[in-house]
Amino acid sequence: MMQSGLRRLPWVLLVLVVAFCVPAMGSRFYTFLANDMVIWALFATSLNMLVGYTGLVSFGHAAYFGIGAYATGLLMKKLGVSFLLAFPAAGVIAGLCALVFGFFCVRLTRIYFAMLTLAFAQIVWAICFKWNEVTGGEQGMPEIPYPSFDWVDRVAVVLPFVGGYRTSDYFYFTCLVLVAVCLGMLRRIVASPFGRMLTTIRENAERAEFIGVNVRRYELAAFVIAGAFAGLAGGLFGIFNRGVFPDFAYWTKSSEVLIMTLLGGMGTFYGPAVGAVALIGLNQQIVSYTEYWPLILGSILVLLLFVFPGGIAGAVIALWRRLARRPAGA
Repeated sequence: MMQSGLRRLPWVLLVLVVAFCVPAMGSRFYTFLANDMVIWALFATSLNMLVGYTGLVSFGHAAYFGIGAYATGLLMKKLGVSFLLAFPAAGVIAGLCALVFGFFCVRLTRIYFAMLTLAFAQIVWAICFKWNEVTGGEQGMPEIPYPSFDWVDRVAVVLPFVGGYRTSDYFYFTCLVLVAVCLGMLRRIVASPFGRMLTTIRENAERAEFIGVNVRRYELAAFVIAGAFAGLAGGLFGIFNRGVFPDFAYWTKSSEVLIMTLLGGMGTFYGPAVGAVALIGLNQQIVSYTEYWPLILGSILVLLLFVFPGGIAGAVIALWRRLARRPAGA
């Protein structure tokens, strides 16, 4: 009875409600941390489309994160485009770049695919680092503006509880809604026949090709979708960070998001989001206690991956299934 009741609980909705309550705690630090987690959760989930569902390990996913960030920064700061247009444009531009790069990447397999994605990412980083006239070069583009929230004052006249928050809080609420919509879209994609075909390709690409599936076309489509959503995450991150810089597209960002995906559990939909929350939370706690945080964080990650090879979400799912199989009263 208890297990049945737990299964019917709308866990996603409950998490979303709790996330909306974070600014009410009054601490700007917790809102900042939660905003960071939300954006990285989308970034990690986009990578899971490749790593977890298609079986393609990308070392250059940060390229599309950086492209989306620069696209939003250029449109909003230099061209005066509104956020309502700049945000989707970040996904479109990143997706188009992923289409070009992916056309070459999916022709290779395994480690050669991974290395080619890294090579394209380094090209993107070099352009961002050197093209001073457009990207600002090494200095990047600081002072990316927040979206306009003038409408809040008008709404607050009718709904007083809407007012009274900082601009950063309103941006956090905006990120929550947009990331929730993006995750919902990705959820529909992986649960569709297209998503199931990606899983088939991951399990046995040769067999899928034997039954007439155009494996390269499906892999390219997954590559473009993952790149587009990474670009959307980058667009939000540029505004949240109040600036866009070349290190957004550097290979270390790709390694961070890959660790999040592995830690949370690749192949499980919400695993990468859990991994993003866990890694950022661990990082924040360890940094506050010692300057040797890379050593301690690395040791914790190694231990967690050995204890939970399927990631945190994988371990929770395995425990849940074991409890569900246990007879009542056992």
